[in-house]
Amino acid sequence: MTSDVVWRPSSERVAAAEVTRFRAGLPPELRDAEYLDLWRWSTEHPDRFWLAMADFEDVRLGGAPTGPVAPDEMIGGAWFPGRTVNYAEHMLRKAPKTALIIVDDDNRSHTVSRAELHRQVAALAAALRSMGVLPGDRVAAVLPNRSEAVVALLACAAVGAIWSVCSPEFGTSAIVSRFAQLSPRVLIAADGYRHGGREHERTVEMTEVAAELPDLEHVIWVDDLRPGQWPAFDVPVRTWAAVTDADTELQCTDVPFEHPLWVLFSSGTTGIPKGIVHGHGGVLLEHLKMLRIHSDVRAGDHYMNVASTAWVVWNMLVSGLGVGATVVLLDGSPVRPELGRVWQVAAEHDVDVMGLSAGYIHACLKAGVQPPRSRLRTLQVTGSPLSEAGFDWVYEHFDDMWLSSMSGGTDICSIFVGGVPELPVRKPRLQAPALGVAVAAWDADGNPVAGEQGELVVTKPMPSMPLRFWNDPDNRRYLASYFEMFPGIWRHGDFIEFDADGSSVIHGRSDSTLNRQGIRIGSAEIYRVVEDFSEVRESLVVGAELGADDYDMVLFVAAIDGVDHDALRPRIAEALRTLLSPRHVPDDIVFVRAIPHTRTGKKLEVPVKRMLQGAALTDVVDLGAVDDSDLLREYEDFAHRRHTLETV
Repeated sequence: MTSDVVWRPSSERVAAAEVTRFRAGLPPELRDAEYLDLWRWSTEHPDRFWLAMADFEDVRLGGAPTGPVAPDEMIGGAWFPGRTVNYAEHMLRKAPKTALIIVDDDNRSHTVSRAELHRQVAALAAALRSMGVLPGDRVAAVLPNRSEAVVALLACAAVGAIWSVCSPEFGTSAIVSRFAQLSPRVLIAADGYRHGGREHERTVEMTEVAAELPDLEHVIWVDDLRPGQWPAFDVPVRTWAAVTDADTELQCTDVPFEHPLWVLFSSGTTGIPKGIVHGHGGVLLEHLKMLRIHSDVRAGDHYMNVASTAWVVWNMLVSGLGVGATVVLLDGSPVRPELGRVWQVAAEHDVDVMGLSAGYIHACLKAGVQPPRSRLRTLQVTGSPLSEAGFDWVYEHFDDMWLSSMSGGTDICSIFVGGVPELPVRKPRLQAPALGVAVAAWDADGNPVAGEQGELVVTKPMPSMPLRFWNDPDNRRYLASYFEMFPGIWRHGDFIEFDADGSSVIHGRSDSTLNRQGIRIGSAEIYRVVEDFSEVRESLVVGAELGADDYDMVLFVAAIDGVDHDALRPRIAEALRTLLSPRHVPDDIVFVRAIPHTRTGKKLEVPVKRMLQGAALTDVVDLGAVDDSDLLREYEDFAHRRHTLETV
């Protein structure tokens, strides 16, 4: 057995896996083929693969085909031309008897049945139509991770309207910078949210948001904190209860396969957030594949993903309904009243498949969390690379659970590489490329590489690639974001390294690459070493070019309380030197109270780098989109002092 293998599936596990059931409907030569052979077939014959997936998932496609299923070109082609579909129709048709379990911030819970979900979606869809909402109109929402968000998304999809949501903890400027681009006709807004045992009133902020949306015609008010109370708006207001009370027939409008479903926004850390438009059919097929094949979510499972409505994995969570799973919505803080709350909720609500960030697992490792016994069968891990120590911690506490580490993005609303339940798990690697995704590692000259890191590229179209960016009529921003380095080839902006068995390691963002003496270094390999120290909570490393010749590489370290910084600093430097190379040792190791993130948990490498180069904080990030604006001001003060010294 290879020393880095931490889990192998039993023959019973493989036989029961959804990928095995999918194989049974394929040609005989593919039923027992090696996984990489199945993957190659799926990328070389996309028409056959995606038709097989649609048939396997019982997706109802209307209309008649007017061309090949899959386009040849990344830009300008169409998926399933001539066919129609509706995302909401599939979700509601496949939802289980108990559709939703909602766990409140205080751990009280309630359920929403399939019949009640169906009724509320039908009522809200009818209300939206009565407000004049038509297919293609935008409906914006500011909602926490509760049933109202799921109902609102599905109702918009049923109408054919375009959905966009922000989490209520976002600042006013962050919400407006997103929604003002869309000119929504309807705003669905909550009066606040609960987090960590506290109520957070957001009425004033919601009135400010509405005032900045000149095309707004209606507000739907979710009066959760203060029932029966709502503020004055310049447009008509209806309460959530009023628009979901009716008993009416559900009408799901058949829309073209590539009709816009929602607009997701980039983090906004490098400029105005980009509105990324995804279509009904592409999202539906990709999510069903990702959940069924690469997460082994089965009909009847309880599926939970720890995410706010602002993170793309929340959208994937809602799609759990489409594979017949009960969706568990965890509201409030995942780490209060104690860090292990997530594991407790999973045990109490019989969760079978759960999605977490790697950062949460690392925090549990450092804190010595002891998860209770549960029926967890699969653990999805994403958000950032999981360290070897993280893998070890998982298998120390869950010896027969499959860990499906995956990497994708908001851009494609899916994954490039991830888990396969019929393959062994090797730490710290992701098991395999996802079916239907022609992913590869290329060097700077556009040559495929293996056994070394390269740019993560996708060489053929995926159905969930963006239809376009919002307000980008000539595709200029879209092309610059993904196709500038390799024309006609999607370059995602991550460094990835493939092994011969198809497993891979993500080495961090290539757009925040460190460059020491001409050698490119991924930040993730530094994080794996530094965050393996029990005294380190988290770290952030940036390399800033200063003029034509100077380069400043700074490692910021957030240590646990009571640690001797002067003693830890040389130990970190020596570990980087011996485990990686002398080039990986930073110019300075700076201890800070915390590491800054976006509200979806991404480390703010690029904004910190730009501040070290002399840029102002307000020029590099929207403070409403970060988790701690005061913390970033401390980084700005540090950068200003450092930049002043270096320019004297």
